Amino acid sequence: MHTKLIAPMFLIAACATDTDLADPRLGPSATTAGAAATATADDCTPSQMRTDLPWYGDNRATLTGWLDGRGCASPGYRGYAKPVATFDWDNTISKQDFGDAFTFYLIKNDKVLQPAGYDWKQTSRYMTDAGAAALAAACGSDVAPGEPLPTSTNLGCADEVLSMYINNVTRGGAVAFAGHNFRRMEPTYAWTAQLAAGYTPVQIRQMAVDAVTPQLAAPIGTTQVVGTQTVNGWLRIYDQTVDLIHAAQTRGYDVWIVTASPQYVIAAVSEIAGVAPNHVVGIRQVADADGKLTAHIQGCGPVADGDDSMISYIEGKRCWINKVIFGDTTASAIDRRPADQRQLFAAGDSDTDTDFLRDAAYKLVINRNKNEVMCFAYHNEGDSWRVNPMFILPRARKSSLYPCSTTACVAADGTKVPCIDEAGLVIPDQADTVF
Repeated sequence: MHTKLIAPMFLIAACATDTDLADPRLGPSATTAGAAATATADDCTPSQMRTDLPWYGDNRATLTGWLDGRGCASPGYRGYAKPVATFDWDNTISKQDFGDAFTFYLIKNDKVLQPAGYDWKQTSRYMTDAGAAALAAACGSDVAPGEPLPTSTNLGCADEVLSMYINNVTRGGAVAFAGHNFRRMEPTYAWTAQLAAGYTPVQIRQMAVDAVTPQLAAPIGTTQVVGTQTVNGWLRIYDQTVDLIHAAQTRGYDVWIVTASPQYVIAAVSEIAGVAPNHVVGIRQVADADGKLTAHIQGCGPVADGDDSMISYIEGKRCWINKVIFGDTTASAIDRRPADQRQLFAAGDSDTDTDFLRDAAYKLVINRNKNEVMCFAYHNEGDSWRVNPMFILPRARKSSLYPCSTTACVAADGTKVPCIDEAGLVIPDQADTVF
């Protein structure tokens, strides 16, 4: 369905200027609408969700009812204060991970630059001594700092980067990244953005287009070889999620993508889901005086620019939603806002989405068998959660219970802990029933 749209939309996104993206200091009133039609109270034509696209059970009807309840046709709708809907990107709007596709492209096409001083810790404050030493040994010092590493031919360098990115270990088995807050940072996710340091936003958008275009056209199940490793080589956009986004927009919702992939990667492709680039919130890097992105990350809430300790991940997604969408530039952006000042609807698929889903009045979870988020989804407080299998190649049913009462959730220090519901009670173990 989307193949014919890829080229023109990507061309527009790749050529966009930096000002086409949302300024993190601005709320929704300062940004333009999404690519799809957006309703106002005076011009309200809610679309009907497509009946030819399968959903689990009565999810289509339930989602429509939720959106209608606060949409432009409802008595309390106010166009100047639109209800907000937030969608994760990777594996919620898409099947497979666009951040992975971009990382693999960087490695396969010699786009990773030699770090300053040949010091790989310059790419991540959380890289261990063992990780930095392994990369220095594998990638060498023949290439000057700031120049592209030949990872298409130096397969040892490529494999070392891949091992650390995919598994958080060196090829020798040592931990590659450590010391982070597990509810605000995933260093391997951040490293995708940090490995692209030294490029301008326009260059990154073009590389994103070059990375994902062939994968969107590739047959399902396609693989590729990066270094000596066989990795995923195909992507899809879920028609059902795009249809849901359109349904929200035509009901007057302010629809945003909130992702732990790099800002400019997802902004380059967001319009294929009907969302404008300036309605994307991803990992945002600090730029240097020449407009090139650095390995340092913009701050949110109590975290300053360049501290590099928070990305749009679990608590960080909440913080960035509060900062960009609701305009809270104070230290309190990390905190949960009052119920009437949060997103009304959210959709996600992973433990990385737990907090921004819990903040919403209504939640959709795509089932990927992720322990923490599925504990909350199946616990279904207030009958406000709905679970749907993946729309393409859904996972098999999880044979054991989700260990909600013991180890399904993660604390800031990485400890596995019980999941606690809104009433402060431990969530009982849950069976996987939607698959």
